Amino acid sequence: MSEGAGRQGIALSERQKIAWLRLIRSDNVGPVTFRDLINHFGTAEAALEMLPELSRRGGAVRSIRIASHADAEREMELAHRHGAAFVGIGEPDYPPFLRKIDGAPPLLAIKGNRAAAGDVAVGIVGSRNASIAGAKFAGMLARDLGASGYVVVSGLARGIDTAAHRASLATGTIAALAGGLDQPYPPENIGLLDEITSGNGLAVSEMPFGWEPRARDFPRRNRLIAGIGLGLVVVEAASRSGSLITARNAADFGRLVFAVPGSPLDPRAHGTNALLKDGAIVTTDASDVLEALAPLREPNLFHSHSHADEPAAEHDHMALPPDDSERERIASALGPTPVEIDEIIRHTELAAATVYLVLLELDLAGRLHRHAGGLVSIATD
Repeated sequence: MSEGAGRQGIALSERQKIAWLRLIRSDNVGPVTFRDLINHFGTAEAALEMLPELSRRGGAVRSIRIASHADAEREMELAHRHGAAFVGIGEPDYPPFLRKIDGAPPLLAIKGNRAAAGDVAVGIVGSRNASIAGAKFAGMLARDLGASGYVVVSGLARGIDTAAHRASLATGTIAALAGGLDQPYPPENIGLLDEITSGNGLAVSEMPFGWEPRARDFPRRNRLIAGIGLGLVVVEAASRSGSLITARNAADFGRLVFAVPGSPLDPRAHGTNALLKDGAIVTTDASDVLEALAPLREPNLFHSHSHADEPAAEHDHMALPPDDSERERIASALGPTPVEIDEIIRHTELAAATVYLVLLELDLAGRLHRHAGGLVSIATD
């Protein structure tokens, strides 16, 4: 593996970690909502105390479920029994590039060699129904990138993912899971996951232990792959595939996207050829990736401000709750079409802190949808 990207950050205390786990496991609290709650209330413990009131003010029809202290302790104990642990976004073992993305998971469950999280990574993804040539190329690429100091990150799926993981076992590989760390998918790759976590590799997941992956969980997993890597290589991908979702995530995160050209007659090349038309970097060997990424491997790219229970701005803490007229103005400004929060602030002419707090209330009440790029819309279902 490489020399590492630098272990930046501040470790959470056990008490803080339990509070963080309780908050992210509570109803209607996703990564963006978690971040906004911490920014507004300063700590996870303070945010937990306010959840019922915020949800009520947002118009919730039933009491919000808040993960209990016992629930969080049980999950941490379960992680320990599986040889895993939780790492917070501001801690040294959190993947440095992942913490920079919008909506990064506040907590990751990790198992294996923690040093792999700090090394520079490249994602390799592609078709589950891979061709022999595609799987062979993915393996060659992973070996060459590993030999050049990169960790290979992929999704433990059949086909291209499996080939990439196997070829980089010796140099370091990260498997991002769609379910809990104790629920790997597909089942035939359980042995491969054991090889990864018992050697130079690492498994990561933002989902609870015991969580069996569903179809809608895989796009969330895909954003982890895109966020952890400095770049993403798509080897084979059909026109509608999860690999293209990962590529779109990578482009949104400002990562370099690479694609391997294929025959126009092979459906598994339709997606990759489309990526090339859209500006992805043509990739026929590892040197194409290495040359493009070389200027980006500067140490300061990994420096990241810690998010570990830091206090928010004083005016956020001291802001009075919005009144009913302000809530109505903000709710009326929202519709089923996603809009930027800055547009809501300009349209309502209300203070940014007021708008963000009302959006938090609506979110916790289940009345707000959050979309890619920080857009929001009112829930109509």
